[in-house]
Amino acid sequence: MATLKIYLTGILARFSALFGRGMVVSMSIVLLVGLVAIAAIFLFINSAAPTTVTITSGPPGSMFQSTAEKYKKILARQGVTLKILPSEGSVDNLHKLSNPRVAVDVGFVLGGEVNGANIDNLFSLGSIFYQPLLIFYRGESKKLLSDFKGLRLDIGPDGSGTHSLALALLKANGVEANDGTVFVESLSGDSVRALLDNRIDAIFVTSDSASIEVLRELLHASGIRLFNFIQADAYARRISYLNKLELPRGVLDFGKDIPAEDTYLIGPTVELIARSKLHPALSDILIEAAQEVHGTPGILRKRGEFPAPQEHEFRISPDATRYYTSGKSYLYRTFPFAIASLIARIVAVIVPAALILIPALRAVPTIYRWRMEYRINRWYRGLLDLERQAFKHWADLEKRRELVHRLDQIENSVSKIAIPAKFGSLFYGLREHIGFVRGILLSQSSDMPPDPKVVAEGPGNSEMA
Repeated sequence: MATLKIYLTGILARFSALFGRGMVVSMSIVLLVGLVAIAAIFLFINSAAPTTVTITSGPPGSMFQSTAEKYKKILARQGVTLKILPSEGSVDNLHKLSNPRVAVDVGFVLGGEVNGANIDNLFSLGSIFYQPLLIFYRGESKKLLSDFKGLRLDIGPDGSGTHSLALALLKANGVEANDGTVFVESLSGDSVRALLDNRIDAIFVTSDSASIEVLRELLHASGIRLFNFIQADAYARRISYLNKLELPRGVLDFGKDIPAEDTYLIGPTVELIARSKLHPALSDILIEAAQEVHGTPGILRKRGEFPAPQEHEFRISPDATRYYTSGKSYLYRTFPFAIASLIARIVAVIVPAALILIPALRAVPTIYRWRMEYRINRWYRGLLDLERQAFKHWADLEKRRELVHRLDQIENSVSKIAIPAKFGSLFYGLREHIGFVRGILLSQSSDMPPDPKVVAEGPGNSEMA
C-alpha cells in the first residue's frame, strides 16, 4: 500500500510539473463530477432487464391459466422465468395490478372492467384474444336476456370477469337481484350437474372463470342450450368494449352438429396489462409470446388479428407502440436476451456519461488557460494605476517613492506565482511590464515625464537618489 501511495504521489508530482496545480485541480473536479454522474445514472436507470416476471392469471384450469403456462414456456427459451400467480379472474387481476403492495408485473384483464379503479400506473401491451360470454340454460328457447328475469342464475364467482360482465348486461336488460331473480354462488366443480339437476336455470361462463373441460361438457350436455345473442350488433354498438362474434353451425363439432345453428355471441377482448415500470425488454418478449400464442387463426379470430394495439380504458404502453411499429429493438433482435441486456446496460451507462464527460474534458484546457491568464492579467490593473499616478504626480518626488514601494510589493507578489513553463511568456511579459513602470518611476528627470518609448527602449535607468 505504501509503495502504491509513493507511486501515485510521483505521478501527481510529474503531472503538476508539466501542467501546474491548476490543471490537476481542474481535472480532478471534472473526473469527480463524471464519476458521480455515472454512479447516479447507473442507479437511476437500473437498466439491467430482470430475468423474472410475475403474471396474475386466473383460476386453475381456466384459459387464462393455460395461456400463462404457454407464455412461461416461451419466455423460458429466452432465459426469463415467468411466475404464475393464480387469481379469481379478470377483476381480481385488475385489483392485484393496481395494488402496489402485490408483487405482480402483468396480468390478463377484460375490457370494460375498470369501474373507477386507479389505472394511472397501468398500461396495455395490447388486446390478445376475444373473450365470448357463453350462457347455457335449460328449458325452452330464449331470445332475449330479459327472458332470464326471475330465474336462478349462476353468474360466476365474485372477482371474475364473467360476474362483472353478466351483472352489467343483465342490468341493461332490466334484470336485477331484487326483482325475483336469484344470483347463486358459483358451484365449484359442480356447475354442469347443478344445471342438469335443475338446481339452477342458467350459467354464465367465460374462459377466465371456467375450465376448458367445463365448457366442453356444457356444449355436449343433453338438454342444455347455448344462448344466441340475436341482438349482438346492437350490443356492440351500444357498449364500446363489446364485440360481435359468430359461431357458424357445426364449427365446434361437425359430427354432432354443435352448434346446431349459426350462433352469435358477444364479448370483450382480453388485454395484457402491465405496470408502467415493466422493463422494455420484458415488454418486447411478452408481446412476442402473445404473437406466438394468439397470432394463429382460431374459431373466433383471424390469422394475425392478435395481439393488437387496440386502446380502450387502458393506454397503450409506449414500449408496446414502438414494438408494433418497428418490432423488437436491434440488440434484442440480434443477440440472446442475456447478452443484449448486458450490452444495453453498458450503453445506458457509458453513453450518458460520455455526453457529460467529453464536453467537460474539452472545456478543461480553455478553463485552465483562462485561469492562468487571470492569475497574470489581474496585476495589470495595479500597474496601470501606478503608471497613471506617476504621470499625475511627476513633480512630487515623495509620491513617486511611495509608488515605487507599491511597485516593489507587486513585484514581490508576482515572483511567488507558480506558473507552468508553457505559460512562461505571459509571466515574463508581466515582469517586463513591471520593469517598464519601474523605469518611469525612477527616471532622473523631474521637469516632465519621460517618453514611454524611451523608457521601453533605453537601458540607462538608474535608481532615484
